[in-house]
Amino acid sequence: MATAIPSALSAATAPPRVAGAPAQPFGELAPCPHPFRHPLRALGWLIAVGAGLASLVWLLSLLAAIPLVSFLALGYMLEGEGRVVRSGRLRDGVPLLGGLPRLGAVVFGTWFWVLVVRFVTSVAADAALVAPGSASAARWAVARTLVALVVGVHVALAWRAGGSRASFFRPLRNVRAARAQWRAGTLWSGAADGLAAVIGAIRPLHLLRLGVGGFAGALAWLLLPTLAFSALRDTQHPGAVLVTLAGGVALAVVLAWVPLLQATYAAEGRLRAFTEVARVRELHRRAPVVLLVALAVLYGLSLPLFLLKVIAAPRDAVLLLTPLFIVTIYPARLLVGWATAFARRRPRRRWLVVRFGAGAALVAALGLYLFLLFFTPAIGALGRRVLLDHHALLLPTPF
Repeated sequence: MATAIPSALSAATAPPRVAGAPAQPFGELAPCPHPFRHPLRALGWLIAVGAGLASLVWLLSLLAAIPLVSFLALGYMLEGEGRVVRSGRLRDGVPLLGGLPRLGAVVFGTWFWVLVVRFVTSVAADAALVAPGSASAARWAVARTLVALVVGVHVALAWRAGGSRASFFRPLRNVRAARAQWRAGTLWSGAADGLAAVIGAIRPLHLLRLGVGGFAGALAWLLLPTLAFSALRDTQHPGAVLVTLAGGVALAVVLAWVPLLQATYAAEGRLRAFTEVARVRELHRRAPVVLLVALAVLYGLSLPLFLLKVIAAPRDAVLLLTPLFIVTIYPARLLVGWATAFARRRPRRRWLVVRFGAGAALVAALGLYLFLLFFTPAIGALGRRVLLDHHALLLPTPF
């Protein structure tokens, strides 16, 4: 990957360079220029931020649609939530915002050319099926190999040229740039430095660890109450009714705690944070109204996602549905992170009457949520398994 990638932000986001100053780190967003002194640069900054957010939704959707890799998407969202908890600012909830347009261009350009290879491969397979051993089938087989080779070299050179959208559609310029760098002796060393800088900024292993830990910690709390809540099969059996009611009560308590436990884990990176219930209860005492609003938004926005499971979506449609999970869950997670930070900064508990009122409202909201959740297996294609998904807290994926 090119040395241009670590420092190649949009021109609108790059501040004036000072001679001898170090390059801006990959992913760091430059401050917004003054809108009255530099209106065009401010407009470019806004466009770059919009492109970064659009790229973020697309990239997270792509990651979440792939089994196991979806833990990276969860880890990224937890990383953003943890930053908000530590700083108390919502604007810190999108890591690597400055580099997201470039990452999105790399993924989109690569994906486009992979589609070209897949198309030629499909045509070659059809030719071999219709007329096996014919000259036409042989030519398509050769074309498949040549296209795969040429596209592979072109994509590699586009990455080396910085991964901009233009680089994926201007192969001759990429070849000339690579030839000049080869002659200067910087082709391989520059690529290694650029790749190391990008990986160091993204920290994929950290995001994966964060996602797996956040998933495991939340599931440990949710599993038993959810299984008990889904135990009812026949209303003629009083034991099953009692188990379901007990599971509902336990699940309501867990749903009030787990988002804050997960936010604390995201901020501190300690799995032990999932056991610190006393801290979470104290947060509810210090900011009951703010936490009530945050939890109501989190679970309220997650309810419509269960409607997407009325039918079992084919694998090809997963990538079309996943963005709805990202744009719904991610902002709600950031709001929970901000509410957690707000509660942590409060020096004293709120008045008892305020805490009682907010607690009663939270119980009512969670009761309504569980009441609606109870009927989702009746309309979902996956049956009772849908109760275990808990999109607001676990993986942001429709499968």
